[in-house]
Amino acid sequence: MGTGKRGLIATAVTVVCALTVLAAPGTAFASPSPTPTPTPSAGPILAPGKDLEAVRKKLDRLYRAAARATDEYNAAEEKADKQSAEIVKLAKKIVKGQEKLAKLKDRAGATAAAQYRGGGLPPEAHLMLSDDPQEFLDGACRVRQGQHAAKGLIGELTRTQHDLEQYAQDASAQWKKLEAGRKAKAAAQKKIEKQIAEAEKLESELRKEEQERLAELEKEAAGKAQTAWLDSGILDEISGKASEQGKKAVEYATAQIGKPYQWGAEGPKTYDCSGLTSQAWISAGRGIPRTSQEQWKRLRHIDIQDMRPGDLIIYFDDASHVAMYVGDGAIVHAPRPGRTVTIAGAGSMPILGVVRPDAAAD
Repeated sequence: MGTGKRGLIATAVTVVCALTVLAAPGTAFASPSPTPTPTPSAGPILAPGKDLEAVRKKLDRLYRAAARATDEYNAAEEKADKQSAEIVKLAKKIVKGQEKLAKLKDRAGATAAAQYRGGGLPPEAHLMLSDDPQEFLDGACRVRQGQHAAKGLIGELTRTQHDLEQYAQDASAQWKKLEAGRKAKAAAQKKIEKQIAEAEKLESELRKEEQERLAELEKEAAGKAQTAWLDSGILDEISGKASEQGKKAVEYATAQIGKPYQWGAEGPKTYDCSGLTSQAWISAGRGIPRTSQEQWKRLRHIDIQDMRPGDLIIYFDDASHVAMYVGDGAIVHAPRPGRTVTIAGAGSMPILGVVRPDAAAD
């Protein structure tokens, strides 16, 4: 659980002219061992009505809370990747800056050595001691050139040192953000595990007959929502045809049907909801935000009646779930822990809105 992009992180820290490569352990956020399934309760079977419906609603709340925490986890991971890349860039700049500074210091040292070989007198003094008028004029020109070069060298040394200090400060700031992101990621992981463990415990305490009835209630609730959505006549208004990129995204997403849901996963064996949609669009040549909330914030919003296959439907008021529209009133999505990538009704959950990844296309 919780698989995501991991790797060694190279970083530069605050001391100018010093480079430290820091490696983030690949196991820092390793997947925890699966939660053991408790033995089913031997208590009385719940009445097939109000009690099981209450269980269904509680499970829905728990899994939705886990979905929100999963978005937090994925967002923290995405930020960490960007910050790590920035730290690596700054580290490379510091190395180049160190090399440049060393060369400039060598040049300054060579200039000082040349002056020492000239008897320790500055060029102006040697010039004043000359009796030859032409030599005096030629020397005056060389002195001016030398003074200009010296000022340029000093200025370049100063700028390089300043750049190194700035790079080091930036690297330190990025490192602090990275550490804060790790804490946020760990906190989100705890939330996910807690909500899923509670849901799994609740389900495990049901007898087989109750679990079967609960599954029926889930299907009935989704079916009622889908029927109400279709009865609104919305499908008659949706006639958009998929773009070429949209077709490729749909092909990718539907090819994953049957693969398990796993929070934080982006494939190829397991997915969470936004992991599936983001990877589908990457396969179509279009990079999109990693999380459902960022997909909702940053992709172009379109009216439902203008929806076409490949568009993404965002669900719930908090944008905690996303699915891909595949046409004919259906979606493909990774529902929740314990489920697999599947086809479902587009109206089976409360729709927040629709976004289009290939926004530049007509």
